[in-house]
Amino acid sequence: MENNPFILQMEKITKQFPGVKALDSVTLEVKRGTIHAICGENGAGKSTLMKVLSGVYPYGTYEGKIIFMGQEMKFKNIKESESAGIGIIHQELTMIPELSVTENIFVGNELTKHGLVDWDEERRRTREILKRVGLSIDPDTLIKHLGVGQQQLVEIAKALSKNVKLLILDEPTSALNEDDSENLLNLMRELKENDITCIMISHKLNEIAEISDSVTVIRDGHTVESYEVEAGRVDEDKIIRAMVGRSIENRYPEHESHPGEIIFEVTDWNVEDPEVEGRMVCKGSSFNVRAGEIVGFAGLMGAGRTELMRSIFGHNYGIFRGGTIKIRGKEVKLNSVEAAIKNGIAYVPEDRKNLGLNLLDSIRQTIVSANLDGITKKGLLDFNEELKAAEKYRESVRIKTQSVNVGVNTLSGGNQQKVVLSKWMFTNPEILILDEPTRGIDVGAKYEIYKLIHELADQGKAVILISSELPELLGMADRIYTIFEGSITGEVSGNEASQESLMKKMTATAGN
Repeated sequence: MENNPFILQMEKITKQFPGVKALDSVTLEVKRGTIHAICGENGAGKSTLMKVLSGVYPYGTYEGKIIFMGQEMKFKNIKESESAGIGIIHQELTMIPELSVTENIFVGNELTKHGLVDWDEERRRTREILKRVGLSIDPDTLIKHLGVGQQQLVEIAKALSKNVKLLILDEPTSALNEDDSENLLNLMRELKENDITCIMISHKLNEIAEISDSVTVIRDGHTVESYEVEAGRVDEDKIIRAMVGRSIENRYPEHESHPGEIIFEVTDWNVEDPEVEGRMVCKGSSFNVRAGEIVGFAGLMGAGRTELMRSIFGHNYGIFRGGTIKIRGKEVKLNSVEAAIKNGIAYVPEDRKNLGLNLLDSIRQTIVSANLDGITKKGLLDFNEELKAAEKYRESVRIKTQSVNVGVNTLSGGNQQKVVLSKWMFTNPEILILDEPTRGIDVGAKYEIYKLIHELADQGKAVILISSELPELLGMADRIYTIFEGSITGEVSGNEASQESLMKKMTATAGN
């Protein structure tokens, strides 16, 4: 066994769901003490493979073999894979917000003394484990008071408390800002030095290039390529070709824009933080969008882009402290989400799982949910019209599904995002606010969403695009506004902007 350089070998793993072969004879070999990246489009089978490995899909529900530390494993559930030393950090964090850091780390594995929970020992160990991940916070802090980056580190600390040998991180930085992402990558390097092997599922090719020792690409349930890399020497184009089965020379579709008159105008917009009295999340913001124009908003995490858009969309966030909105030159009051929708505004939120979708609904119910009037005849819902609308968008937006009757929870992230877009397109809006529309979506699906955004602009819609990825804004936007600490600090035309010039305006107060 000692001669085996691999900590993990998954051999010919095949997993079927009704009507779909999610994994087809996938093979994965991970060397001890390395960082192994897994890439692939949404729906390629990456998460399914990890669920097989961690026992979420128990032995007997798939074909193939798992060999971990030289022994064949037949996990019946997550507890068994955890006891063997496999930890998994899911893309959606699984912490309990109302409990403290200590309680979350030891939930289900409480330390007891004379039959009672030994809080002092739990806190002491929590401090020790938090130190390992570089967090110096009070163990009694409630999870809900931590930022996403810190919550992610607590999740990893929890896995380390269980003596993990192989740590799987599913899209670990998708919701993190640059500093938190950098911390996390450094932590993975430290874990590797301490002989903990990491598997990282990621769409961020620059991070894969920076950190991984090996890369495996999965496409349509098959292993397409697997190779070792020298850190920092990953050929990104090679990975993209393997992921999408074609070369994407240009990651952004060609587009000629023809902006018309100003449709949407916001002047001197002020909003106070709902939690912190006196703190303004929007300070005197003014901007406009023309018909057929894509206007980007750039800002670091916490700069106030989402707060600005949510507060405009029916005062959906914060305490309104003044400002005016004009649509086609006429002042409107958007005091509720209904009023915003009636005035032709649609908002595709950043957090599609919690704000954009009800995961219990079917695709067809979701698509019509923001405009039930559109399928109502004589006061009754017309289910034929509902089906027609859903089929229309399934085709035009290319949602990959066998049927619009299935739940949206069965779709990959990219396809869920297309359903959210369809839902708002069905309201036939004039103004579309897209908040991180391609977050957590692979290169191929991104390209399709970009084409959709172009089509909407070509129909004369005013499109607002918020994105944390500067290349995306540079590739898509006709004009870009920058935001810093709740203020708009600059406005640049898309073809004159560069990452450097935007970053300067995103980190400086107005007028610099």
